[in-house]
Amino acid sequence: MDGLAAPLAAFLMDTVAAGRRPDWIVLDFCHHWVPPIADQHKVACALFQILHAAFVAFLGPRWANAAHPRTEPEHFTVPPKWIPLPSTTFFLRHEAEWIASTLRTNASDVSDADRTWQVFERCRLVICRSCHELEPRMFALLSDLLRKPAVPSGILLPAAPDDHRNSSSGGVDPHHVLRWLDDQPPKSVIYVALGTEAPLTLENIHELALGLELAEVRFLWLLGKPAGSNKVAGPLPAGFEERTRARGVVCTGWVPQMKALAHDATGAFLTHCGWGSTIESFAFGLPLVMLPFIIDTPIIARSMVQRGIGVQEVVVDEGRQEQYIHELEEHLRRYKDV
Repeated sequence: MDGLAAPLAAFLMDTVAAGRRPDWIVLDFCHHWVPPIADQHKVACALFQILHAAFVAFLGPRWANAAHPRTEPEHFTVPPKWIPLPSTTFFLRHEAEWIASTLRTNASDVSDADRTWQVFERCRLVICRSCHELEPRMFALLSDLLRKPAVPSGILLPAAPDDHRNSSSGGVDPHHVLRWLDDQPPKSVIYVALGTEAPLTLENIHELALGLELAEVRFLWLLGKPAGSNKVAGPLPAGFEERTRARGVVCTGWVPQMKALAHDATGAFLTHCGWGSTIESFAFGLPLVMLPFIIDTPIIARSMVQRGIGVQEVVVDEGRQEQYIHELEEHLRRYKDV
């Protein structure tokens, strides 16, 4: 990833020399080397965080972490001192190991925390995939912490379920999955999808499988490979698929998630609480069964419990979400030449 710095510098130099100077470069936290390159050509940078604003505030800027150092996992089990609001932004002890590891230098010789702080400091805007209705007061707090505008993009809900894929990468045909849902009673199926980054071990998969079996519920399970494995085949308990065949489907390939969530047969969503999946669930008002693992997912889970998941009317207000896009455009115009 860092090897892209030189090609980007050359590309931007050629682009500006050809009279096509970009107004903005929008980047992720990983690319801490982009703002210095952009500065050489007087191009503004904006950090776009696909994370929710509360977690960005939990990470905090360099100055806040210097004033209130957090060096051990235990330090992350309480809200940081720079968040004065009543808050669910903390980790349990067993969850805190990951966030503490972001402070340590990794193979790139730059810690994830230092990458984030450098981008915070060098960008003119910080944009979060969220909205005021979901996180009241958080954007004002984040703007104060970062000492620059922190603005919502809106939740950027997919416009419509996509259906451009004709086959899965393995297992059950996705169109068969939808036909199977058509045959189930309304609100009877638990959709189980734990994302692509949740580090499920073989033991985790077995426990989840046996839980679904013992609960005697209908389920559609999008199953990825166990952590540390390159194979999907064979991770389920012996005989599980045969015993549950009458009421469950396990799919090891791609599933049209928005269509699965929108289906009348789907009654709940068992999720790892990744922010993207959580947002997608809002549009359909589904109860969430939350099984967080890493990164911001434990904080998202606690936030959703606190809020009672009663947000359907906010996110399906297309006019309000469209307004967030217009407001973001105004911020980009205003701060481009600051």
